[in-house]
Amino acid sequence: WMRFDFNRTESNSGRNERVVHGVSRLWLRMLQMRQLTGNHTGSVKLLGNRGTVTEASGFNPEEDAQKIYNAMKGAGTNEATIIEILAHRTIAQRQKIKEAFKQSVGKELLDCLKSELTGNFEMVVVGLMMPAPVYDAYELKNAIKGAGTEEACLIDILASRSKAEIKEIIATYKKEHGKSLEDDVCGDTSGMFQRVLVSLLTAGRDESTKVDEAQADIYEAGEAHWGTDEVKFLTVLCVRNRNHLLRVFQEYQKISGRDIEDSIKREMSGCLEDAFLAIVKCMKNKPAFFAERLYKSMKGLGTTDNVLIRIMVARAEIDMLDIKAEFLKMYGKTLHSFIKGDTSGDYRKILLELCGGEK
Repeated sequence: WMRFDFNRTESNSGRNERVVHGVSRLWLRMLQMRQLTGNHTGSVKLLGNRGTVTEASGFNPEEDAQKIYNAMKGAGTNEATIIEILAHRTIAQRQKIKEAFKQSVGKELLDCLKSELTGNFEMVVVGLMMPAPVYDAYELKNAIKGAGTEEACLIDILASRSKAEIKEIIATYKKEHGKSLEDDVCGDTSGMFQRVLVSLLTAGRDESTKVDEAQADIYEAGEAHWGTDEVKFLTVLCVRNRNHLLRVFQEYQKISGRDIEDSIKREMSGCLEDAFLAIVKCMKNKPAFFAERLYKSMKGLGTTDNVLIRIMVARAEIDMLDIKAEFLKMYGKTLHSFIKGDTSGDYRKILLELCGGEK
């Protein structure tokens, strides 16, 4: 950013001018970073890749495709090779491996993997082979089809994705499944919960950093006793931008003496409560939201594997480092240790690779 040469001799006025200029540049840079990160504490967050999975150097898709083919041919499967390659390649690199495999073997890699692998390990590998919007669309389809609906999946995905990501998921869903995602969601849900999901699917959230002070202070937060006025929650939580909502939450706390999450828990129940809480938590701190979901998927007896798999696959390349940090802060144990103690076999091995190191 700035470099000061203290060995250089210059007048006080010249030095002062340079220091003022440097401080001005630093202040301008901090303002820019605040706009980019939505961080209004005055501190500067690091931008860039926060995933545990990054591009493999010296990447050779043909070589990887051949190794995977060799791992699957003949009796038995060399799962270690599959883990070593696929857990250490980005989504884009895996697509190139798929292309190289089809060219050299004449078969679809995904079909071959499905025929060779089983159980939760297969679910992880299949997820890793899909581009992000395809995987989200695939998960949503599985959540809706058949008897009953996995509402948690609908909430996890739709409450946490950006406007651009949701638009891409909708287009991909139509292309992959030949149906409208909104129609399928509406056919499987009802009431106010359905209205919240449809509102999220319209991808109408303002993503600017502007805070409408008048609305945040007087109109929205000022009506502190929203009570069971679910439409009010929907209108505000599904449309306003993150900075605006954080201000609303602040003002709500001041006026009502209660955190917005506590009000939602007191006034609502079931899927609607879960949906509103997910939106609020994602706005406050998305990595912490996913850390909590991972913790709940593993605590107590048994493991909710579909939740564990979905988050580990979907976030490995995006913000897994931040999720791990939040997990440790919130629960005093590492995500790595939780996964290690709650899973086994090749399923455990591939999840631990996606998780990264112990710290």
